[in-house]
Amino acid sequence: MDNLVANNSATIVDITVENFQQVILEASQEKLVLIDFWADWCEPCKDLLPILEKIAGDYADHLILAKVDCEAQQEVAGQFGIRSLPTVMVIQNGQPVDGFAGVQPEAQIREMLAKYLPNPEDDFLAAAGQAIQKGDYVEGLANAKQVLELSPDNINAKYMVIDCYIETGSIDQAKALLSEIKLVDQDARYNTLNGKIELAEQAADTPEIRQLQSAVEANPDDLQLKVDLAVQLHQANKSEEALSLLLTVLKKELGFGDARKIMLDMINALTDGDALKSEYRRKVYSLLY
Repeated sequence: MDNLVANNSATIVDITVENFQQVILEASQEKLVLIDFWADWCEPCKDLLPILEKIAGDYADHLILAKVDCEAQQEVAGQFGIRSLPTVMVIQNGQPVDGFAGVQPEAQIREMLAKYLPNPEDDFLAAAGQAIQKGDYVEGLANAKQVLELSPDNINAKYMVIDCYIETGSIDQAKALLSEIKLVDQDARYNTLNGKIELAEQAADTPEIRQLQSAVEANPDDLQLKVDLAVQLHQANKSEEALSLLLTVLKKELGFGDARKIMLDMINALTDGDALKSEYRRKVYSLLY
């Protein structure tokens, strides 16, 4: 498309008689076109433009900001019957569908555009679902968490996060989030995930772990037993218990065997964004420095 400029990844074009049809009639078949009618002498126009540019940048994949200089392009402005500045029109499929005159707050403009633009939550939710279907639970978790940042009450995202927590071994986080699900939202997914958590906990309760737990109870000063138990707990996806146990070893004897290396390896193996990762990294560094 001619005369396009990039501005914070936004698609912005100056409308002329020559490109009018290409942008207003053709491009609006694929993207929403937001027309900003302005003039250099119009001070409110200068207040409004940065807001429109910011919004256009946020919706770069779905929105074109088309600027009409009403002094230089009087013929274009006349076709729309513009009588006051600034005036903003929303064009979809070649037709005006909405708009406003004067300067409006950013939130109000976004609310108007939300009727015509895809919701960012939907994109993240779709990406999370696709990742989970492929068995990529780390990617699924990252996308589902993005949805919850935008909409903390999105129940579909909550169930996805819980599922990903279970599949990546973060059972405690899964249980905590599942316990927050309100009764009205407890559908078949709730029961399924509850069952998955129970199975995961049963699978993690191995004879080796029980034997080592008994040995540690009988010999609380044996640091090697604690390290061995921590390794088994980590393999059973009980990361928090494993890290907590290793921390007690390092507090007792910072240079004991491979305890420090094992603990750092466990911390690094946690997914980015996991609260345990930052929590225990801080605790280890506080011991070291």
